Amino acid sequence: MNANLAGPQGAGALRFAALLATYMQSANLPLPNAVLRLIQGSLSMTDDQAGWIFTSYLAASAITIPIAQWLAGRYGLKRVYQAALAFFVLGLLLATQATTPLEFVGARIIQGLASGVLASLSMAISLETLPLEKRAKFGATWTAIVLFGIVSGPSIGGWVGEHFGWRPIFYISLPLSAFIFLVMALLLAEKKAEKRPSFDFFGFGSFTLGLISLQMLLDRGERLDWFSSTEIWLEALGCALGLYLFAVHVLTTKVHFLNKRLFNDRNFVLSTVIFFAVGFVLLSTMALTSPMLDEILGYPPDTTGSLTIPRGIGLIGAFLLMGRVPERFDRRLFVAAGVAVVIYANWMMLAYSPLMDWSPVAVAGAIQGIGIGMLMPSLTKVAFSTLDPTLRPEGTGLFNLSRVYGSTLGVAIVQLFFFNNTQAMHMALASNLTPYRAAAHSAPTSLQALAGLNEMITGQAAFIAVIDQFKILMFAMLVVSPLVVFLRKPVPTN
Repeated sequence: MNANLAGPQGAGALRFAALLATYMQSANLPLPNAVLRLIQGSLSMTDDQAGWIFTSYLAASAITIPIAQWLAGRYGLKRVYQAALAFFVLGLLLATQATTPLEFVGARIIQGLASGVLASLSMAISLETLPLEKRAKFGATWTAIVLFGIVSGPSIGGWVGEHFGWRPIFYISLPLSAFIFLVMALLLAEKKAEKRPSFDFFGFGSFTLGLISLQMLLDRGERLDWFSSTEIWLEALGCALGLYLFAVHVLTTKVHFLNKRLFNDRNFVLSTVIFFAVGFVLLSTMALTSPMLDEILGYPPDTTGSLTIPRGIGLIGAFLLMGRVPERFDRRLFVAAGVAVVIYANWMMLAYSPLMDWSPVAVAGAIQGIGIGMLMPSLTKVAFSTLDPTLRPEGTGLFNLSRVYGSTLGVAIVQLFFFNNTQAMHMALASNLTPYRAAAHSAPTSLQALAGLNEMITGQAAFIAVIDQFKILMFAMLVVSPLVVFLRKPVPTN
């Protein structure tokens, strides 16, 4: 037990509070998923702005995850952790008071910035309170809690939103935050680095500039008519400049925040690419399914949220079962099986119909959850089994960051294509309604009737567009599936 953080009596409570914070920050990411229609109606939020609810949180957390350890070493673990909790609560309160889309998105950015610090430092605190012999297996527990938060958030938000409105969904985290803050205040000892820690700010800044500029370009491009806008040109230039500077920095500098030696390990590199695709699929599926159920098919928020439960049961169940698989089994086989199951689940989603009941969504979600639950622990095992143990801390950060960036870019891309496809399908369907069509000729021509007809066409176009986005997710997994063949056989980890 590490006495620097807590005594023997307080270690369990400290670890519980850290894991509770891990769950809380991950559950708040998809929490508004099932009540998007209520949020949009209350804040006059357009469909493209609704995607920012998720991408703003994800992108902000991706900024602070790499720098969290440096902040704790420089200013003190306890001080930084409590400050992150305070900022998280501030974001929650601002979200409940938002009256415009930009205010709400700003609140989500504050939550995301705090979330990245909480996620990183909660794991560090949990590890420090464990004996050395138990730390190697703790990563599976931490990942299971993160996944449980992601899959349970929409059901909690949907139930609360249906009965009490969307604003109270953010109040749920306030008592949890107060409890965590109190435990940390009483039990967590301050801890700083003995020497002022160094950090590659240039590499981190250029990498962040490139990816955040790309995120802004994808989020804002449709609204601003792409390159007819000066802002989009600036974001494109920022993306190109940031990634160029980062590439040059990596190639010409010996020490930077992403160790070049990580990219010499084939298993780690290929697994990280596949993990990026897993993040691309997991949250993007949720970002498409809930609006489909809520806005297009008219399900109430509590039912919409409840239909994420089968995916969660499949994911967590498969994840926990994989922990019991004997070491002698080759994990590459489970990686291949997981990829195949996820592809099959996304293929099932292509058969969704406006006439279906809830069961196809539940079945496809459960199967996808099983595939991802098989894939994630097996992929982690393959990625780190051949990696130099001295590189595992940095590798863990990059590996998890790839999932976060996969999620944020995935949500942005499917939202972008969804709106484009909806407009294209609306035009294609409406073009068939001419005075020479019998149905249109006999239909009433009052404004109310025409508005109803347009709403029906829009709903059909939106549903077709959703199905097209499930194709993109299926193709994303198909593209990375051949990489499994090039993975080396894992060796026992130290």
